[in-house]
Amino acid sequence: MARILVVDDDPAIRQLLTDVLEMDGYEVDTAVDGPAAVRAVEAAAPDFVVLDVMMPGMDGFGVLRAVRELPGEPVPILMLTAAAEPDTNSRAWAGGVDYYLAKPFTADAVLDLIDGVLSNRIDVTGG
Repeated sequence: MARILVVDDDPAIRQLLTDVLEMDGYEVDTAVDGPAAVRAVEAAAPDFVVLDVMMPGMDGFGVLRAVRELPGEPVPILMLTAAAEPDTNSRAWAGGVDYYLAKPFTADAVLDLIDGVLSNRIDVTGG
């Protein structure tokens, strides 16, 4: 089963997404800040990353930049933000984010997006 990395400094959001994704059969890793997220991507090679923008230490844009600089095939990244402003949105797209959702979001919206992306990747690769 696919491995998802959930990165958010809010424990309630991390737990909600972890519960929903695990109930759908995904393996879930979590990170509470930017540096931990980058380490987790390097160590676990997740199939998908759900990434908060506003976090202490290194924000989501710093994580996005660091992950995009890693060698190998780029991991799909969904960025979540409470700051749904045009500048934040365009900065995310320019940084190479694949998907973008404004908070508040529904767990089902996140799950549907991940299911759709990963089922298409599996079909394309024949796996």
